Amino acid sequence: MPLYHIVILALIQGVTEFLPISSSGHLVLTHYILGNGSDDMCWESNRLMDVAVHVGTLFSVLVYFRKDIFLMLGTLHQPKSDGFKLSLHIILASIPVIIVGFVIQQYQFSFLCLVEVMAWMTIIFGIVLWIADRFQNDKPLEAMGYSQALLIGLSQILALVPGVSRSGITMTSARFLGFSRTEAARFSLLLSIVAISGAGTLGAINLVQEGNLKIGGDVALAVLLSFISSWITIILMMKWLSKATFKPFAIYRIILGITLLGLIYSGIF
Repeated sequence: MPLYHIVILALIQGVTEFLPISSSGHLVLTHYILGNGSDDMCWESNRLMDVAVHVGTLFSVLVYFRKDIFLMLGTLHQPKSDGFKLSLHIILASIPVIIVGFVIQQYQFSFLCLVEVMAWMTIIFGIVLWIADRFQNDKPLEAMGYSQALLIGLSQILALVPGVSRSGITMTSARFLGFSRTEAARFSLLLSIVAISGAGTLGAINLVQEGNLKIGGDVALAVLLSFISSWITIILMMKWLSKATFKPFAIYRIILGITLLGLIYSGIF
């Protein structure tokens, strides 16, 4: 893969992974534009680099939320502590997507890679995000119950379709359930640790079984660039959400989706 393709993929993954605009959808679109796409482009030729850029984003969220992670690890023996409850909520919310994600990985539905599907999902869930964000909700994560964690986890299943956005749908669900913007983003990003780790592990296992996992300079560069870009993105997003709304992200999604549909139905794509 050409160097500039690696740089573009890493930066796009890094910037979009934690914003509510669908990183998987952007990766599918990027592969298509760069000419790396094919009927099996979610499952075959691009998987190594996609796994690499996901590893980079995983490192960034681990670094940014290191205090939360240490809190959860340090309170595993304290069932009544906030850290222990947060750990349980993350585990509970992660179970549904792990089960469904494993099934989808086995069958590898090619229709999930269609740019048209990504475009429609981008529009629909951009509108849903906009609606959810209009409510004046300000609950902290400490007020979350097990049923609310499970509901957010169930909504995360939808993110297995490119264009829905894992961070977008979990933040949207958290907003509907009454949590503040920053707390919704915080829980979504903590959830990503499990989601990205699971997806990356499955992808790596498949690559090893096929003999395609070759760690070299290209992979290392992709990991580094996605780490730096995603870490900066998390910092900026959290600062933005402490003072502003999700509205710009919703508008971006709608404009992007409409533009893509126009290109598709006009025959350009």
